[in-house]
Amino acid sequence: MNEGSSPRIAVAQLGARMHYAVPNILERGEMLDQLYTDICATKDWPRHLHTMVPREWRPSALQRLLDRVPEEVPPEKTTTFPWFGLSRALRGRTQRTLSEKTANYIWAGQRFGQLVTRGLGPGVNGVYAFKTAALEILEWAHAHGCLAMVEQPNVHRPVMHELLTREHELHPNWEEEREGDRYLEKEAKREAKEWEYADLIVCPSKFVREGVRQSGGPVEKTTVVPYGVDFSPRSEPRTFPDRRLRVLTVGAVGLRKGSPYVLEAASESEATFRIAGSINVSEEARTRLERHIGLLGRVPRSEVKRHYDWADVFLLPSICEGSATVVYEALAQALPVICTPNTGSIVRDGEEGFIIPIRDSDAIVERLTQLRWNSKLYQSMSEQALSRYREEGSLEAYGERLTRSIQDAFR
Repeated sequence: MNEGSSPRIAVAQLGARMHYAVPNILERGEMLDQLYTDICATKDWPRHLHTMVPREWRPSALQRLLDRVPEEVPPEKTTTFPWFGLSRALRGRTQRTLSEKTANYIWAGQRFGQLVTRGLGPGVNGVYAFKTAALEILEWAHAHGCLAMVEQPNVHRPVMHELLTREHELHPNWEEEREGDRYLEKEAKREAKEWEYADLIVCPSKFVREGVRQSGGPVEKTTVVPYGVDFSPRSEPRTFPDRRLRVLTVGAVGLRKGSPYVLEAASESEATFRIAGSINVSEEARTRLERHIGLLGRVPRSEVKRHYDWADVFLLPSICEGSATVVYEALAQALPVICTPNTGSIVRDGEEGFIIPIRDSDAIVERLTQLRWNSKLYQSMSEQALSRYREEGSLEAYGERLTRSIQDAFR
């Protein structure tokens, strides 16, 4: 790259992850060369579906497709592979076992990489791809003298597998019996090979970076770039509630999100609990949860904010995340947050909320009690939460962090 010139970066992204945040950020920074993705609503035959199918006739799957719009990326800078995207979606519908899902995940990553590398060419001096769908693209970059960047959105798969296996052992009747994954090692080796070819490994949290270290990966190549969200913040902090606390969790009900510990805390606390998210547990577990917690099921994006408005405290005792964006949303709504280190948040213990150990419902109850009976502490944490979002949790702050990290990598 010539001194003083801007990087020209190709982004390869399966799906509409975080509403195309990375390509949008690079386009704003005049660094995007091209977005490569499987399918979106602005290119090829999907762009005609807006006029062909009235909104009231659209099934939910079609509407989700039409919502795939990289707002800031012009169509001429977008390359899609819609038939591959359709095939990937159809194959995904037939996968039932963990092994089948992992095999399809690997197939999709390999095929996508092959398609993308056919289009890469002169003018590109950097590539940005996402784990498991990056290897072929990073190999191309390595061979052509381009900066190779891979984002690791979640912790390395073997680390995740170990954590969740332990959860199944502790709570054997919560989810379907966990069968072995015949392709776990293959996926793990693919990720490790991506690290080998990468010049920069972008991790959204220290927890994810620690997973690279635990797996013997090249920690020296990592950089921590926390996410950010575009979520209209409250105009002012919350006032101390003169009643029982209302505790909200947003996320799928299941072992990965720490739902058993939400249940234990709800059964021991005087607070009122509510969970907004798809319910992925057995009928037995669901019955137990419903005795103490309001289960809302999947909530449309347009309705999530009213549940934040209802709440006094946000709780997410996750066992394994990358960096849960719902925590950023909770901060924007001035909610004190209780979460684990494995949630990968930007919350600082004792300031915007509390960081508690995983699998510790007693700690949840203790922290809720502190907030319930200490109005000064509650008010301070609400103020800090809002401030933290404005300074570090917004989409603009994320864009500045990511841009700075990429520019530094080119120096």
